[in-house]
Amino acid sequence: MMLNHMVTFLLLWVTIALAVGPLAGMSKLSDIHEQKIERRLKQLNKPAVKSVHSPDGDIIDCVWIYHQPAFDHPLLKNHIIQMRPKSDSFIRDKTRDNDKTYVIHQLWRTKGECPEDTIPMRRRTRNDLLRSDSIKTYGRKSNATISPTINHLRRDRRREVHEHACVQVEYGEYYGSKSRISIWKPNVVKNSEFSLAQTWVAGGDWGTGLNTLESGWQILYDLYGDNNPRLFTYWTSDSYGEMGCYNLDCPGFVQVSRDISLGAAFNAISTYNGDQYDFLLTIEKDQDNGLWWLKFETHVVGYWPSVIVPKLAKSARKIVWGGEIAHYVDNRVEHTHTQMGSGHFAEAGFKKAAYFKNIEYIDKSNFPITPFPHNLEAGVTRPECYNLKVGSSPRWGTYIFFGGPGHNPRCL
Repeated sequence: MMLNHMVTFLLLWVTIALAVGPLAGMSKLSDIHEQKIERRLKQLNKPAVKSVHSPDGDIIDCVWIYHQPAFDHPLLKNHIIQMRPKSDSFIRDKTRDNDKTYVIHQLWRTKGECPEDTIPMRRRTRNDLLRSDSIKTYGRKSNATISPTINHLRRDRRREVHEHACVQVEYGEYYGSKSRISIWKPNVVKNSEFSLAQTWVAGGDWGTGLNTLESGWQILYDLYGDNNPRLFTYWTSDSYGEMGCYNLDCPGFVQVSRDISLGAAFNAISTYNGDQYDFLLTIEKDQDNGLWWLKFETHVVGYWPSVIVPKLAKSARKIVWGGEIAHYVDNRVEHTHTQMGSGHFAEAGFKKAAYFKNIEYIDKSNFPITPFPHNLEAGVTRPECYNLKVGSSPRWGTYIFFGGPGHNPRCL
């Protein structure tokens, strides 16, 4: 009897040990993961002087301008902020509509503003990090977003496919870009997929290290936690490898504006056959100091120092304007339903299709040049899914309509 009790006790003890052991290990792993999240959030978020709660749920932190992430970059430790570009093409703005009275800005500004000597930073959260592929790579694109046809094999063996409807000038010496971009809210069917309209300023190549500066609007749930179109930037110096990121998610871009928050949502969106909204976007090189400036409407947002994009130190070799979507192919047999632009093909035209208008590139004299439509090279990956139409007019200059619905009877 005594022996039976002893055996029963030992079996119970072994059972408890086997059950508790893995749980203790899991708890330890969980603690380590939480510590990594906390460390990463401290890198991403800087101490706030003031915070503004946006109607869409974002928290915009007003951070002292010299406390921004750019100064964590080893090449920018002793960098002195430049508050304004020296070139005068920022002053000339022949693309502005004289009859435009509605001012495009961002939703958070309806609830407050940041004080002098601060910049607005969208606060990143624990949930933002949990949605990403990994804590370490949060804020990065995969290495596949400008070449015309891309199939990138991810770690989970899904093929990441990028599709474009763009125009470009290439094999020249370009010092910037200007255009007006219409704002839409296309349907993006999966959280990991995105749809965008942007300008690419590119130097170098894939083999030796593609350098790009990018900006426009984007919908990407995995990064932002919703499907609102948001103003964004991106840069890379190694073909979308480890160098570069969105917005202020790594050191690099130096922000000077206290009015514009990178990654924040717009306050107005175009509607089908209704009101149309667009914004002027300028990326321009200051040849005196090598800074590539970003301007949104009349706001000088900030700049990329050319030291972080060495293949753009002299000039860009390519400027691209247009739309892009990314989706994943695993066991799915049909094309994604994720839309580009307004979700309608280019031939739908004004008030129905998305557009870029007053397309210009900037020459060595810092003068904006309007390219002739026939001098723009079109890049459309699958015209049955997304397409574009190029044209010109006295008021719109050179323009494109672009976009499409994705999956349809011709796009399977």
